[in-house]
Amino acid sequence: MKPVERVLTAGLVIGPVIYLIADILYAVRGWDDPTAAVFHVLGSIGYLLSVLRVVGWSEGWTAASLLVVGAIGVAGNVAYGFNSIHVSMGDTDLVDATGAATLIKPLGLFFPLALLLCAVALRRTRPMWLVSTIGLAAVAWPVAHIGNIAWLAVVVNVALVAAFGALMPASAPDRAPAVAA
Repeated sequence: MKPVERVLTAGLVIGPVIYLIADILYAVRGWDDPTAAVFHVLGSIGYLLSVLRVVGWSEGWTAASLLVVGAIGVAGNVAYGFNSIHVSMGDTDLVDATGAATLIKPLGLFFPLALLLCAVALRRTRPMWLVSTIGLAAVAWPVAHIGNIAWLAVVVNVALVAAFGALMPASAPDRAPAVAA
């Protein structure tokens, strides 16, 4: 396996695991915890590798859409992580601010949309439980994070660690193998 393939395949667990740590820290310490926010930023960046791995297994408009939505979603999620860092230092919460700060809201919603597109991209080549898990986690993501429901955020991330982690053994350099009928 080529070095890029190895990095992208490792990304299937790197982003989800780091983000799970972030949400566990948020659950234990509160949504304005600076350590959780650092893991949030790093986990968001790690998720880019997960998305790119799935893009590499996809074709056509699905791949193109996932690439664009994934890049925007990761940018939005990183922005929310930095917002948490700013809030932990007593600065203005961008979510409550007006003007240019409102950009954070739509960008942030692209992240769960990217997860949903991952499920769509994998629907023909992976087991239904895995696709369903990613899809349900994508829907539950904004509920947990916008609603500040810490226990749900942790459950969502445990599900994503399991689902993206299950993709690792079947990782192939070129195409994802089809599910046996």
